[in-house]
Amino acid sequence: MMPHIRAPEAMPVVNLQITRGATREQKAAVVADFTDALVRHFGKRPEHFHIIVQEIDDENCCSEGNLTDDCRLRQASAAEKTVQITPIVDS
Repeated sequence: MMPHIRAPEAMPVVNLQITRGATREQKAAVVADFTDALVRHFGKRPEHFHIIVQEIDDENCCSEGNLTDDCRLRQASAAEKTVQITPIVDS
């Protein structure tokens, strides 16, 4: 009879993809929150998880059928058009 050999447990890996622009502090905070959630829901220690933060250029990401960089350009253009400057008139 062969002895039962236990397979090693899988080490969960989370791949978090974001567009560029987040600060190091923001990424650290998100990773800490993800780790807390993983520990709570999977019942494993933090060292059992790997979280990969992958930054993606705006031109390589899209939403609602549009490239993110195009959306940001349109938003910036629209914001410029809505800004109204009222001159100050001395009386």
